[in-house]
Amino acid sequence: MSATRAAAGVGGYDRQRELHAFDDTKAGVKGLVDAGVTAVPAIFHHAPDPLPVLQQASGDSNVARTTIPVIDLSCARRDDLVRGVKAAAETVGFFQVVNHGVAGGLLAETLAAVRRFNEAPAEAKRPYYFRGNARKVRFSSNFDLFQAPAANWRDTLFCDLAPEPPRPEELPEAVRHVMVEFGDAVRALAERLLELLSESLGLARDHLREMGCVEGLGVASNYYPPCPEPDLTLGSTRHTDASFLTVLVQDDMGGLQVLVDRGDGRRGWLEVPPLPGALVINIGDLLQLVSNGKFRSVEHRVLANKSRDTPRVSVAAFCSTDVIRSTRVYGPIEELTSSDGSDPPLYRSITIHEYLAHFLKKGLDGRHTLDHFLLLQPTPTV
Repeated sequence: MSATRAAAGVGGYDRQRELHAFDDTKAGVKGLVDAGVTAVPAIFHHAPDPLPVLQQASGDSNVARTTIPVIDLSCARRDDLVRGVKAAAETVGFFQVVNHGVAGGLLAETLAAVRRFNEAPAEAKRPYYFRGNARKVRFSSNFDLFQAPAANWRDTLFCDLAPEPPRPEELPEAVRHVMVEFGDAVRALAERLLELLSESLGLARDHLREMGCVEGLGVASNYYPPCPEPDLTLGSTRHTDASFLTVLVQDDMGGLQVLVDRGDGRRGWLEVPPLPGALVINIGDLLQLVSNGKFRSVEHRVLANKSRDTPRVSVAAFCSTDVIRSTRVYGPIEELTSSDGSDPPLYRSITIHEYLAHFLKKGLDGRHTLDHFLLLQPTPTV
């Protein structure tokens, strides 16, 4: 059924009624699974994606574009690290880091705590179910449930951890012992990565940090229950991140894919393979904006969970400015543009509030959020 027919209630299907009925349960997708659903409800149906799934490149001329780099942060030569993050940020926009300084035990316990929260009885989770941003800690299924063309097979516990963390009693008991510690650890890692990224742009080491790129930290703990018809839906629609930098820990289930350009005019989806102990790093929209397009915030998605009985869990830390109090205007960094027309600014200057207002209004609708702020609008692509 098309989105237009569904919205109009053709054939007895009233999409808005179904969305409200699902939301009113406050049990999320896990609630559907617990109820024994054997078919994916129509509100979760996605149109088929025409783009192919690519294999990791090996030994061809486009290897940088069709491989997710793995960077060892224990490398002794800083110049090598700078070159590594520069190449990744300018091509595929994603890389994995190992020997990053975040304890493996902390990462494992964070994933386990998120799983325990989601697998608690529905009545234990309902007090945290909330739409909007007025609470620092909120549980919901699909923040854009009423905006997006199709819902995703995923539930999320979101915590605003910086600049001011929630009080312990605001956090669910299942994650209370670990969430703030996890946030502090990945924020310290993000500061280190931003130094490398600053240097790769030819800027002072602390330039991006001084711009407030990691003043704020929001953590989305995602739970992807097994899906009875995974080919009909997605765990997360293709999107870019509303951040400067994102740090992600994923379990060993797989399913995260990045949209890449092979360099020969062909595009497709590339798996980000789970790597024990690694953290996945990706460039966010705001870093693409201030770098004047030199760094790439790349679209990515998560497939619906094909397992019969095992959930997928991931925790994404979104590094940004202080989204509550910041009045800073962000635009292309002056040193990265030129006045002679050879490297003009690509984006208009905006506040974080302007960006987020547009991001939240449109939801995960498959369109690149940054296109709205381009000084010259692009020709539409697939």
